[in-house]
Amino acid sequence: MIIHTFVFAMSLEQDIQQPKFINEFQKAGINLMYTVSYLTNRNQHHLKSFGLTLPQFNILRILRGQHPKATTVNDLIDRMIDKSSNASRIVEKLRAKKLVERKVCDHDRRAVDIIITEAGLAILEKVDAVEHEFFFGVGSLTEEEAKQLNFLLDKGRIQINKS
Repeated sequence: MIIHTFVFAMSLEQDIQQPKFINEFQKAGINLMYTVSYLTNRNQHHLKSFGLTLPQFNILRILRGQHPKATTVNDLIDRMIDKSSNASRIVEKLRAKKLVERKVCDHDRRAVDIIITEAGLAILEKVDAVEHEFFFGVGSLTEEEAKQLNFLLDKGRIQINKS
């Protein structure tokens, strides 16, 4: 197996000015947190040019996957990447931008269905056109390396859920 080193700005040791770690597991954990933060900040910057935040983008992508079906706010919460986001508030901001619509659920009048609008689909098409900028860092991986990274991330998350 070939191991490649990908540098976002500098090495982790240089970026956080920490020359030593207790072990490779500690370094991997810190490296993962640091890289997530780095990519999040970079993606927030790119999305700003579309007038979107990361949680808004996440909700629009979920709704596009459901399209043409509607979904509830609770379903959105279950599927969001950042579970701490206030989905109701985010949906309201997207509604104000005319990117989603809210309507009373046909089978449960207490629930509200959310559906993406044509404007919401159109903005996602624009984002898709420059998607390579959003996955900065992983775009330098081969498909096989991306599969390996996905496997390792899933393995780590599954193990955490077991404990």
